[in-house]
Amino acid sequence: MSQWPDTRILDLLGIELPIIQGPMAGVTGPTMVIAACNAGGLGSMPAAMLDVEQLRQALTTISEQTDKPFNVNFFCHQSPVFDEQRIAAWKQHLKPYYEELGADFDGPTPVSNRTPFDDAACRVLEQMRPEVVSFHFGLPEKSLLDRVKATGAKVLSSATTVEEALWLEQHGCDAIIAMGYEAGGHRGMFLSDDLNTQVGLFALLPQVVDAVSVPVIAAGGIGDARGIVAAFALGASAVQLGSAYLFTPEAKVSPSHHRALRTAKESQTAVTNLFTGRPARGIVNRVMREIGPMSPMAPAFPLAGGALMPLRAKDEADFSNLWAGQAFAMGRELSTAELTRRLAEEALVQLNGRGRS
Repeated sequence: MSQWPDTRILDLLGIELPIIQGPMAGVTGPTMVIAACNAGGLGSMPAAMLDVEQLRQALTTISEQTDKPFNVNFFCHQSPVFDEQRIAAWKQHLKPYYEELGADFDGPTPVSNRTPFDDAACRVLEQMRPEVVSFHFGLPEKSLLDRVKATGAKVLSSATTVEEALWLEQHGCDAIIAMGYEAGGHRGMFLSDDLNTQVGLFALLPQVVDAVSVPVIAAGGIGDARGIVAAFALGASAVQLGSAYLFTPEAKVSPSHHRALRTAKESQTAVTNLFTGRPARGIVNRVMREIGPMSPMAPAFPLAGGALMPLRAKDEADFSNLWAGQAFAMGRELSTAELTRRLAEEALVQLNGRGRS
């Protein structure tokens, strides 16, 4: 008999530990996913920055090195209309930085992109048949979602409000990730673009649990066993951690990101739209401080990052996104496998009344 107070996610997804390694595009690769899965948790492979062949290769690599269930995560935003004037105005706004750093202002502006879930990606899923598929920014249109579900995959998606959680349940999610405002990376919001609607995890979680009948996964601001225990006390069936895994050797973080994670103060994160055009939480750097973390001039997601690319090439620390959640300072220098196991072991000690870990 499981020692966990709620085993619905364990039963639903076929995993041993209610610990989900969060998908972090650009940081998480197959090595991290495999390690999390083999440790008993659910590894999550981000696909938003992969083309079809890269996706197929990643899933093949994972399948060859673990026989455990794993998750593949997709963005399902609508690709924006290319607004040349807005992109030009945004680049002009950044011109002083180009001049300071000696970047080529007159050259073509690179295109920053994130791939939304589409027919080509769905065909890869139909071929590879991962056990779990998760989405960010809602769900894909019904015909694509029906095809995903026809593979037998369990479907998860992120909710940042109770309204989003209810919508996801009504549209076929098998479990819902309650994403608190503390979480790093892109906000999963999709029914509203108003940041004032965003709620901290420990206010959001019990309300989502009360509102829906499917299991709920807690995400945002969970950095150790105490957060896991608190999430279970508020009705979660599992937890998803991202920032904690940024400190593992499997994380593909840049030198600047690595340094910021280990030197920034715990209060130095903010939600910003500068790097992609959509709100996301990261460690505050120069461009966020000087322009302000949120700018109405930033082009629509995911195009805002293009004009920053030449600046990032000159000064990575000050002009690249350093995604991290509010609990990042609790990170420990452990391998993915050791972190997954230790989080579970330490949480069980507290859940079963054997003192503090």
